[in-house]
Amino acid sequence: IPNKQIGIKITGLRPGEKLYEELLSDKSKTLPTHHKKIMIAIDQVGNYGEISESVEQIIKSATKLKSHKVVAKLKALVPEFKSNNSTFEKLDIDPVLHPNQKKII
Repeated sequence: IPNKQIGIKITGLRPGEKLYEELLSDKSKTLPTHHKKIMIAIDQVGNYGEISESVEQIIKSATKLKSHKVVAKLKALVPEFKSNNSTFEKLDIDPVLHPNQKKII
């Protein structure tokens, strides 16, 4: 409706919605550039074979519509991936580890 005020109701975050996005992994380092707001990211190179195998497992779980397995495997592949305000938060408390990861106590 043109020229009509529309009410806005604040309802909070929807399930799975985030307020910010992570741009770098926890192991990433940054180097400064000539501009104070621009940095160069230096990240570790992953093992292609392990990543490829993990992606294949994720695809297999996804084709079987097993969303919790998909998210658990994504979290094992990307440890910084945290679920806020989501049914997958439990996976952050009791993570499924990638075979090469060690549980930190």
